[in-house]
Amino acid sequence: MDIQDIIKKAGVNQLIAAFDLLPDILFWVKDTDSRILHCNQHFIEHQGYKTLEQILLKTDFDFSPKHLAFQYVNDDKRVMEGYIVTDRLELNQTQQGELGWFSTSKHALKDHDGNVIGTYGVTRHLQKTSKALSHVRAIEEPVKFIREHYHRQISIDELAELAHLSVSALERRFKKHLAKTPNQFINEVRLENARKLLIETQLPISQVAYQCGFSEPSYFSKQFRRLFGEIPSQMRSQLGD
Repeated sequence: MDIQDIIKKAGVNQLIAAFDLLPDILFWVKDTDSRILHCNQHFIEHQGYKTLEQILLKTDFDFSPKHLAFQYVNDDKRVMEGYIVTDRLELNQTQQGELGWFSTSKHALKDHDGNVIGTYGVTRHLQKTSKALSHVRAIEEPVKFIREHYHRQISIDELAELAHLSVSALERRFKKHLAKTPNQFINEVRLENARKLLIETQLPISQVAYQCGFSEPSYFSKQFRRLFGEIPSQMRSQLGD
């Protein structure tokens, strides 16, 4: 019996169940509408449920803050269009509501004919003692500072000083661990917070831009479209649908 025969006889459910043997791993499968088709027990409990039946066909909007749900569903759409997420470092909420580092990978789910029928992915919570996390310690303070002070001007020099690194060394660390420059990260944090305000408040778009560190609303709209695929007013209009 060859390897493929063994895998077929084992069945998909048994293979998926293997993810429950791995601590701190969240695994999920979604359809093209971002509805949960399958996931492991860790994912179920992380979202506040007890059984798979309770979470089946739910979307991120059913168990995540609205601004984060938009981010996850937008990710799903991009992945189904060919974008691949591999070991992306993210600072997200843990099950206890605290901020923690996670490593996330997402891919398109395809049938035997190569048609995209959904997405699947894994997220791993990086524990404080993990080797992977030890390498990002040098940028932890700058990342925290950016998340707390994104609404004002932030210089790369002050971030480098916080990290006790030269500017060039700081930029190399950001590129290596976050796949973006410090300025790109600052911009994305501002845009993420702007999206949250657009969704959760009725503030005028220009005021949202100013509160999130953008001096020009037109530049804000351009950057918002670049990251999220639509301008702020389009996102606002969807909320009323």
